[in-house]
Amino acid sequence: MVSIIKIHHVAMVVEDIERSLIFWRDGLGLNLDHVRQIPEQEAVIAFLPVGEGEIELVQPLGKNSGLARYLAKKGAGIHHLCIQVDQITPMLFDLKQKGFRLINEMPMQEENGKKYAFIHPESTGGVLVELYELPKQNNESE
Repeated sequence: MVSIIKIHHVAMVVEDIERSLIFWRDGLGLNLDHVRQIPEQEAVIAFLPVGEGEIELVQPLGKNSGLARYLAKKGAGIHHLCIQVDQITPMLFDLKQKGFRLINEMPMQEENGKKYAFIHPESTGGVLVELYELPKQNNESE
């Protein structure tokens, strides 16, 4: 049986990470763990741990990515909710069998072994949901 482990992160799309850090880091006192550029997503992401999860500040690079179009259309704010699961492929199969609209029917995989996929907001009540399956030896990191 597939299990949900935890809410892994909440991602905020922002126009400018440095400007956003004034609130999240300087105002609230959250620690900035690291910043990572993701060329394939045309984005830069700042990771701020909070308890067992984290807040991600996601800034689009360029003006033509899906993320940049999202920001232009909807403005800054919550972009998606990420839920960590123990087995992503069976979870996606089950969701598809139940008629939910998937953006990714098969998970994508990063070099570090992390698998992820998105569920379309039409099936979730308006929220973009990301599922994560982390490598067994790396259950707590990005």
